Amino acid sequence: MWDAKAVPRGRGFPHSPRGGRCNRAHSTFVPRMKHARSIFVMALAFWLVLTTSAITIFVWQNHRARAIISMGWGLILLWIFLGGLLMHGFREPIRAAVARIHLDWRLKFILFATTLALIEEAITTTMTNLAPLFGVKVGEAYITASANYLDVVVLHSVVPFIGLFIGWAVILWRYNFSPFAVFLLFGLTGTMAEMTFGLQHAREFGLWIFVYGLMVYLPAFCVPTDRQARAPRWWHYPLAVVVPFLFVPFNPLIWISGLLNPHHPKIHFPPIGG
Repeated sequence: MWDAKAVPRGRGFPHSPRGGRCNRAHSTFVPRMKHARSIFVMALAFWLVLTTSAITIFVWQNHRARAIISMGWGLILLWIFLGGLLMHGFREPIRAAVARIHLDWRLKFILFATTLALIEEAITTTMTNLAPLFGVKVGEAYITASANYLDVVVLHSVVPFIGLFIGWAVILWRYNFSPFAVFLLFGLTGTMAEMTFGLQHAREFGLWIFVYGLMVYLPAFCVPTDRQARAPRWWHYPLAVVVPFLFVPFNPLIWISGLLNPHHPKIHFPPIGG
């Protein structure tokens, strides 16, 4: 007879070789996945810096293009590097603080992502207004549709984003995507959104994955792990890139802003010449 105390956790047989192998495999798989994710993020950051540096050298003699790429560097340094490092470094205390807020976690996800999007657009609009610092007038070079922050966030960027955040709140309600997966998939969604302004933006995937992905990484990290969501299948990952677009019409603010400003220009500056 064997002692019941000797039964390994999760198995009905003492000293199960199979159970031991499964436990060892799990204990090595999780660190390897985390290591692979870290390598991916570092590789993507290296690619972003490499390609942006190459473009900087290539366009340096063009004063407008130089100003635009300088604004892009400001976004990269402030939002991606500084913001990303702060989000990752303080993610645990932030999650604890968010957990103490007495709201439904789906609403907290939407509000948190919207707040981060507002911060990101504050950086980009500041870069547009710093045009004289980069050697051009405001409107000669820009990375936002307007120099007015409220105009940018209400009529051009953040308000339309809210529908995408609603979509991801619904997805996370049903499926247990990891914060890293949410970061990457929403980054691809953002890349697709930027491609509506021209297919050439697909080449900037490194930038857009970080810009958009950081809007949702920390909110996804703060989602409760005991919400009884199902593990996603492989086909859920590509679907999660496009499904959030279906929720854009469910955002009432986008309809209100459209009704109040039916002829609002897509961009407030003249086209950028050579």
